[in-house]
Amino acid sequence: MSDEPFGFGPADRDKDPDRDPDKPSGDGPLDPFGLGNLPGMPAGGLPGMPGMPGMPGMGGPGGFDVNQLGQMLSQLGQMLSQAQNSGGGPVNYDLAAQLARQRLAASTSSLTGAQRAAVSDAVKLAELWLDPATGFPGGATETKAWSASEWVDASMPTWKRLCDPVAQRMSGAFVDAMPEEARSAAGPVLAMLGQMGGLAFGSQLGNGLAQLAAEVLTSTDIGIPVGPDRVAALLPENIEKFTKDLDRPASEVLIFLAAREAAHQRLYAHVGWLKERLLGAVEEYARGIRVDSSRIEELARGIDPSNPAAIEEAMQSGMFELETTPEQKAALARLETLLALVEGWVDAVVADAVADRLPGADALRETLRRRRASGGPAEQTFATVVGLELRPRRLRAAAELWKLLGEQRGIDGRDALWAHPDLIPTADDLDDPAGFVGRSDVSDPIAELEKLANEKAPENPDETGPTPTT
Repeated sequence: MSDEPFGFGPADRDKDPDRDPDKPSGDGPLDPFGLGNLPGMPAGGLPGMPGMPGMPGMGGPGGFDVNQLGQMLSQLGQMLSQAQNSGGGPVNYDLAAQLARQRLAASTSSLTGAQRAAVSDAVKLAELWLDPATGFPGGATETKAWSASEWVDASMPTWKRLCDPVAQRMSGAFVDAMPEEARSAAGPVLAMLGQMGGLAFGSQLGNGLAQLAAEVLTSTDIGIPVGPDRVAALLPENIEKFTKDLDRPASEVLIFLAAREAAHQRLYAHVGWLKERLLGAVEEYARGIRVDSSRIEELARGIDPSNPAAIEEAMQSGMFELETTPEQKAALARLETLLALVEGWVDAVVADAVADRLPGADALRETLRRRRASGGPAEQTFATVVGLELRPRRLRAAAELWKLLGEQRGIDGRDALWAHPDLIPTADDLDDPAGFVGRSDVSDPIAELEKLANEKAPENPDETGPTPTT
């Protein structure tokens, strides 16, 4: 689990004698605002503005350059204008999308008609194969082939929901810890810093989305569906790069990935509570974030609120060291279990659907399992941006449980577990799949829910307390 979303964390986290101090690390921007990464800015940030990150003084060789100052002020004005027009949220999503598209422009190209047709045909075939493997009917009403930039645009609404809670908690921590008199005196400065923070978060999100967009294979590749509902989407260019490292025909890889995408869409389309439960777990994780307020208060008392340089220096001093809370641990455990159950179900259903049709299905299945388990650069980037890893750590156990359920109860009995969140297996059940399968029969979900409700009710009605009088 990443403890430093949006690049906040101890100031010495990058101390490495072998690392070039002038080069940025993989943990986010070196300065807390990330201004050196914004579109249109010279390398190293804007020159000539003292007290701002990455901005050396105007003195230096050559003396004072009026033209350079004018250019800098113009760019800074454009930035702040953009921040003011971005809706005032904790993250500048317009900047994030713009930066991601710029980063991707050199490495992506427009998709051809043949690529789009291949994706459409693969999904149609996969849907036919999935029909006898699950009781859920087709979930996607549209099939799309996306470029990396199109993935960025289509997924942005979901990223807003994922990132806002974490960014809001982080950006408000410093201001909340300042004494009231200091907040009043620093009003204009703090407002500017809030805008800068939105730009910084947007810059880091844009960089992260660019890296993710260059690697994801489908709209559900990170576990949570980030695209529009009921849209099955694959990224042909990324799939072609992925296929080069495999000893399998490109058409076989495409169909296998199309089957996984279509299976995800069926599950999310017909299990109405599932997507909200996943996104809600991320939001619950964000609500559990705690910052060392005593450290912030100590620093805030010694800061001149009229001096932006002093505030910026304090923000670089490591005061945003996050505490791991019981609430976060609980939310993360629930999220990981649910992700494992989703991915395990898809794994088992797709294996059943394609086993006799794709010779390399088992090898592809294992490759994707290892890809998810190891967590590549894209998942590391996601962990930095959102503050947690979306990795189903117990995917194998979950896949085995769903497979066993299908063998013992049939397809309908297996899929009936998704009727209600109280019916699905727990983390403890993943330790004993056979015990869970033999414990009860869920062929009738309503009866099973009534049974669970009775088990939770107190044996002695009097234990519920006295009956209120009117």
